[in-house]
Amino acid sequence: MDSGAGPGDAQASGPACRNRRGIDFDAGVAERRSTPLVSATATPPPSPPTARPPKGRFYVHQTRELRFALHDDVPAEPLARLHEKSAWLHFAVLAWQLTLTATATTVLVLFDNPWIWIPAAIVQGFTVFNYTVMLHEVVHSAVFVKQRPGWMRFLELLYSIPSGISASQFTRWHLDHHNELGSPTDDPKRFHLSPKRVARWYKLLYFTPALFPIYFRAAARENATYPPALQARIRKERMAAMAFHLSIAIGLLIFDWRMAMRVHLIPVFFVFPVAFVMNRLGQHYSINPKDPAQWSTLVKANFLWKIIFLNSSYHLEHHYYPGVPLYRLHTLHNLLQPFYRHRGMRAKGYAELLWGWLVKNKAPHTNWD
Repeated sequence: MDSGAGPGDAQASGPACRNRRGIDFDAGVAERRSTPLVSATATPPPSPPTARPPKGRFYVHQTRELRFALHDDVPAEPLARLHEKSAWLHFAVLAWQLTLTATATTVLVLFDNPWIWIPAAIVQGFTVFNYTVMLHEVVHSAVFVKQRPGWMRFLELLYSIPSGISASQFTRWHLDHHNELGSPTDDPKRFHLSPKRVARWYKLLYFTPALFPIYFRAAARENATYPPALQARIRKERMAAMAFHLSIAIGLLIFDWRMAMRVHLIPVFFVFPVAFVMNRLGQHYSINPKDPAQWSTLVKANFLWKIIFLNSSYHLEHHYYPGVPLYRLHTLHNLLQPFYRHRGMRAKGYAELLWGWLVKNKAPHTNWD
């Protein structure tokens, strides 16, 4: 992101950038500036997508000291237990999602009183978004203890279609995001999707149906760098998702256009973008670019937000330990409290993040404190 200071721009700033063992994160970054694999001093202007060089796993190279610091503060045995996967718990979460979908759909079909159907549409829109959270579990192989390729393929298609995305594109995009976190150019979410204009009117577009062309344009630019076979697979999956949504929309419009608005168009095109942006605000917009430990936002989520976003508010914790399933992230958050205290990290609530984003008009991927 052009408006945010990248990790390579950090200068050594004394004890504030050291952990309790005296490890200097900024010095560690400076030491690797001469490494050919990752250039942290200057970012060349982007070449055409198909000519971009291979990504260099920027985050991996910048977080060696972070891994030592986490090892000091996080006990190994409880952490190992948090990595245990339970298909039963995953499918219990899925059952909750399907129950919300079925209940909201029933209410939206049967009732045209706005005091009844508007809350149901909000539930429907946030539930559609949360299928991407479930897809996220599949991407990180956080469902089954043993590999089950057939089931995983079924689940990734089941979870991707409601939001209209390609499972294969999301997988590649998201894993690149993990490997390249902190890079202004190689992290696809930051390079392609984060707002380049620090203007309130432009940020507000992301809360509207304009999110869809913004997102798909970003995805298309990154897709152009993928191998042809992967590009073809992404096209097929996206066409299938579009056919699914068009068939629902057209069928409902023929039957009753008001019902189509309630059941499908408003939840997907007007509520989903709000859920998407609110969740994204708690990911990587309010950060400390000088410290890789704080390249994600530490979020203070109350009980309601945990339910609304299926624990995906714990995004910082997820980047530390991507293999921990969503139903164990709250426990991981508690386990990391000593680490947060030693580093002087402060959690932010969604109200504070929204205020900083829209009212204070803060730039993404910068220090908001």
